[in-house]
Amino acid sequence: MTEIEGDAFRVVAWNIEHNGINRDGSESRWHMAMDVLAALQPHVLLRQELTRADMYGGRAIWAEAACLGGHVPFLASATQESANPCGVYVDPSLCEPQEYHEHTTGMWHPACNPVVRIKGAPSKLSLASFHLCSFDPDRRVNEARRLTTLGKPGMAAIIGGDCNSYPHTVDETVSLPDWSKIADRSHFEHRTIERDGKRVSDTRPDEILAGSHDGLPPVFKELGHYAATELGQTNALAPTASLWRKDQGSMQRIDRIYATPQVANALIRLEVIVTDEVREASDHPPVIATFSLSRLRQALTPESALAA
Repeated sequence: MTEIEGDAFRVVAWNIEHNGINRDGSESRWHMAMDVLAALQPHVLLRQELTRADMYGGRAIWAEAACLGGHVPFLASATQESANPCGVYVDPSLCEPQEYHEHTTGMWHPACNPVVRIKGAPSKLSLASFHLCSFDPDRRVNEARRLTTLGKPGMAAIIGGDCNSYPHTVDETVSLPDWSKIADRSHFEHRTIERDGKRVSDTRPDEILAGSHDGLPPVFKELGHYAATELGQTNALAPTASLWRKDQGSMQRIDRIYATPQVANALIRLEVIVTDEVREASDHPPVIATFSLSRLRQALTPESALAA
């Protein structure tokens, strides 16, 4: 084990399409996804589309927790509108659960928000899995604003999920969609907004979560952009969706992980994992953020949080 690996704290965000359940009810994709996760060895897993995982006494989430090596699972509520709740799994060898919150106001999918204490750290770390609305740009704005409550001054948080919208920064390696070449009018309505009399790609959630305004610092740092610009890892800007569909334009970086500034400074690397197994398991690849555990513990002090 290298020094970095021994000091690593891994956070994975992954939208596994319909929880890996095929239309015929078979679970081959789920088993493939579990093999991928077992290899990644996340200490924290931020999951989206845990389809019907609340059924049968939560059998699916406990099975996934077992595949991860005995992680503690948290599952947000499904809704009448969607049976695809968000969830979070934490490694109890490093993460001591302290609280659990579910954010429902204005959210298409309630955000799953356990709060843990990293062993050896004096302050708590808030974790959240989210899945922003796929069909309503204005609703995504409200959802992003709701998530900013996890990044208030003095708080420490890592949040991640499927944003169903685009990065707002100019350093991206993939151009935003050319809407003149996309015939899917429904997708156009779901993913564009009006600005200066023109329809453009919706980047507002990212602007809210990680944008600077009038000299004010961002609420969160978006870790792909941070890794690319601060750590020189341009591959951190790799697109994430869709691995399957070819009728909605080029792949885009819609799955993202954010952290409060003092926590982001402990980041070592960010990767988008695309393998044959990932392509078979889901239309989204997992995004993995690796932090220095020692630096993360240092960041989780009251002084670091207030200074960020």
